[in-house]
Amino acid sequence: MNTSRRLFLAGAAALTVGTATGARAQDIIRDIISSPRRGNWNDQFDAGSSHGAKIASNLPIFSPETVSYIERAIAEYSNIVAQGGWPVVPATRKLELGDIDPAVEVLRRRLMVSGDLSTRAGISQAFDTYVDAAVKRFQARHGLPSDGVMGRYTFAAMNVSAQVRLGQLETNLVRLRSMSGYLGDRYVMVNIPAAQIEAVEADRVVQRHTAVVGRVSRQTPILNSKINEVIINPYWNAPVSIVRKDIIPLMRKDPTYLERNNIRLIDTRGDEVDPQTVDWSTEDAVNYRFRQDPGKINAMASVKINFPNPHAVYMHDTPQQSLFGKLLRFESSGCVRVQNVRDLVTWLLRDTDGWNRQRFEQTIKTGESTPVELANPVPVYFTYISAWSTGDGVAHFRDDIYGRDGVDELKLSSSL
Repeated sequence: MNTSRRLFLAGAAALTVGTATGARAQDIIRDIISSPRRGNWNDQFDAGSSHGAKIASNLPIFSPETVSYIERAIAEYSNIVAQGGWPVVPATRKLELGDIDPAVEVLRRRLMVSGDLSTRAGISQAFDTYVDAAVKRFQARHGLPSDGVMGRYTFAAMNVSAQVRLGQLETNLVRLRSMSGYLGDRYVMVNIPAAQIEAVEADRVVQRHTAVVGRVSRQTPILNSKINEVIINPYWNAPVSIVRKDIIPLMRKDPTYLERNNIRLIDTRGDEVDPQTVDWSTEDAVNYRFRQDPGKINAMASVKINFPNPHAVYMHDTPQQSLFGKLLRFESSGCVRVQNVRDLVTWLLRDTDGWNRQRFEQTIKTGESTPVELANPVPVYFTYISAWSTGDGVAHFRDDIYGRDGVDELKLSSSL
């Protein structure tokens, strides 16, 4: 089952969950949104903003402050759960600014419970600018496009129960506590469920990058290492798994595939082999090395970022830039593709003599494969954090794409 289908099922399943009715439901919601822990909504948000000011933060996910904030979020979500959770928003049709619909009343209550909408916005059937701003804030916290439109994915995320979200926070608190010590003056963190990268310096995020990570069948591993090398205009050597699963079947269909993609066959002596001499009906080709020349269609495009690890994974550029615009960026065979990778590489090479942005860009233009050893290796952490908090009342959630959180309902939503 793909990810879209799983999210859809999660939303559909949530619609069948029974909730308190009548006066009791109103009392529960009133108690939650009146809780003294909720703070002053107007201090942080207004109807005209696209998202709350505190959603965007330069606080690293790995930090003692994040641990403190997630502990507060757990207390708040425990309170929400104890008082009955939040109402399920009927996913009967798309809702957006200007709509008048009975479901908007439920939507308002739902957003008030989670602290995304001020109680002073009132209860009505109108999808006004206050609801629009609150939906955008909710979307930003859940890694969704902040367009203010209640569509398929927003309904699915919104109708995951408070109990499940609490379980996510508790599970990830354990992970965050284990990584809240000293990680280096400068380091790179790849958060797999968020498909996002943080470059951290002096305990603050100095760069964020959208990433593409491994699909469910070829998962990006959890690892700790140090980035020790950048290769400009790299050759790409296809892993045996890709040769077996992808390239051999493609060659059976199209014998010109290797030639069209500038991929050369190299034998154990280092000599080039004519693909026409290989029997592609067998798997004998796995005995050769498949090396793609540097260039615009190279699988790693302009640059490869290396670090020692037993999984043979790395970070790199990609010629498929359109993938970064997708909502679900779980497309790779385990390696991590980095949007705006040249900014990250420039930051990594900062302490390496002679390697400024100008020289880096000029070297790319030569088309020659050029390895550069970092003067000061930079720690890198591949991690799996599906829930965290960057401030009071700001809890972030992502889909449990690999099903590692151990919460049944959440697994359903991430069986995509």
